[in-house]
Amino acid sequence: MEINAAIVKDLREKTGAPIMDCKKALQEVDGDLDKAIDRLREKGMQASRKKASRTANEGLIGSYIHPGGKIGVLVEVNCETDFVARTDDFQELVKNLAMHVAAANPLYLSRDSVPAEVVEKEKAVYGKQAELSGKPEKIIDKIVDGKLEKFYSDVCLLEQGYVREPEMTIKEFIDSQIGKIGENIVLKRFSRFHLGETTE
Repeated sequence: MEINAAIVKDLREKTGAPIMDCKKALQEVDGDLDKAIDRLREKGMQASRKKASRTANEGLIGSYIHPGGKIGVLVEVNCETDFVARTDDFQELVKNLAMHVAAANPLYLSRDSVPAEVVEKEKAVYGKQAELSGKPEKIIDKIVDGKLEKFYSDVCLLEQGYVREPEMTIKEFIDSQIGKIGENIVLKRFSRFHLGETTE
């Protein structure tokens, strides 16, 4: 079918993918915008998996101060070359990740960085909740696993829904940018400061 320029432009704005890739994706799904977005994301994921083994030692430390000056964020995002680190696309990615951290307040980078004692405590609480609500013993483990997955998606940065596109996790957002930028990208670490907070 004939794909008009307006829908190609719309898809490009939504995904950041090259125009020819947008046109091809739309042709493959008969002009369905949502399916084309999924198709491009799938291709981005494939591209990102190939690049994930490459070393990322360059990059930027980006910052974001929320208006009013009460919340500030630092993020370290790595890429493969200094050339890419200086591009507008990479700098915008770093800024968007810092803004997400300010808005979503993650506690950990990934589920691997959640301390074992925190996980065990959460599991104990969820198990007790299920028992007290009278759930059959045989499904309590399943309930606990489900609640633990929700816990990870709430507190782990890479598993949170991206604030600008909540149906996409931060990991998926970064993968889509790997496909667009063409280098391995690693979100290394972050710090979030809230005025008046104290550390015990």
